[in-house]
Amino acid sequence: MAKLILNHVGKDFGGSRPAVSSLSIDVRAGGFLALLGPSGCGKTTVLRMIAGFEQPSDGSILLGDRLLADAASMVPPERRNMAMVFQSYALWPHMSVAENVGYPLKVRGISGERWRKAVADALEAVRLHEHAERQPADLSGGQRQRVALARCLVTSPDVVLLDEPLANLDRHLKQEMEETFRDFHNRSGATMIYVTHDQSEAMALATEVAVMSEGRLVQLAPPEEIYARPEGRMAGALIGQGAILQLPLPEGTPRLLDWAALRPLFQGHAAGACADILVRPQHVVVDPEGIACRVVSALYEGERYALRLALPDGQILRAFSAARVSPGEKLAVAILSAWRLA
Repeated sequence: MAKLILNHVGKDFGGSRPAVSSLSIDVRAGGFLALLGPSGCGKTTVLRMIAGFEQPSDGSILLGDRLLADAASMVPPERRNMAMVFQSYALWPHMSVAENVGYPLKVRGISGERWRKAVADALEAVRLHEHAERQPADLSGGQRQRVALARCLVTSPDVVLLDEPLANLDRHLKQEMEETFRDFHNRSGATMIYVTHDQSEAMALATEVAVMSEGRLVQLAPPEEIYARPEGRMAGALIGQGAILQLPLPEGTPRLLDWAALRPLFQGHAAGACADILVRPQHVVVDPEGIACRVVSALYEGERYALRLALPDGQILRAFSAARVSPGEKLAVAILSAWRLA
């Protein structure tokens, strides 16, 4: 296994702006990187350049010491020892599960007992050994996705690329497949690159998350750090369910703010330039001495209500409540903790 290195990688299709601009990421051998961002941010273009389907306009891509691509040369996809899982599964409908899984080995000229053992081991790894002779049409969506994973595993790839593989699954199947992906990563030891617009998938699966916007890298960090200390408004809005408030902050104010530091900001006792302040809903609590808010909406989520609260200046705060609250009610709250985004 070797480290995957993206060194100032760019891709320009000739539009108003490059699809990817000077992206630099080192993915450790055996790591699990999620490329996270909204549609059009460039994450799939990055995946296609790693796979060998697109050539960089600038920069270079290396696997260890081996140059995979730069603006002047490119190793073809079939010589990169990578595997890819698509949103659509890409299974052959006329082949059995075993034949689908073993197809990459067949292309490489592997047959006989070696083929059968490799296929059996791959199906065992994704808990589908009992379905080897079934057709893809007879399987559920989650089972088809596991067939696609087994097909990746059978070739012992250095890197596995996953392009929004859970986008077509319902919530229950997504949770099941997240467990499967984690198990697959632990078993295979392969480096995995996972493209998604769903922050919950990125946070649940990856060891590192790369947040992208308009072709650029916004932040690269472990999920816990991205959540607790996002850099900039884009990362703060994308991760979690927080509200971003604009409040005047005196110069030199620390980035992590408690209620003692926040309270004067709402009372008009602070002077300074306005800054973006991220407030997570779990840090908003009822306090009779707190900020007077009006409940704008209350969405029942089963174990709690998700509230949108209007502050006196009209800005919206998000909060959770175990008790039922109705729109129009008055509620006084305190903010236990907040984070200055920039």
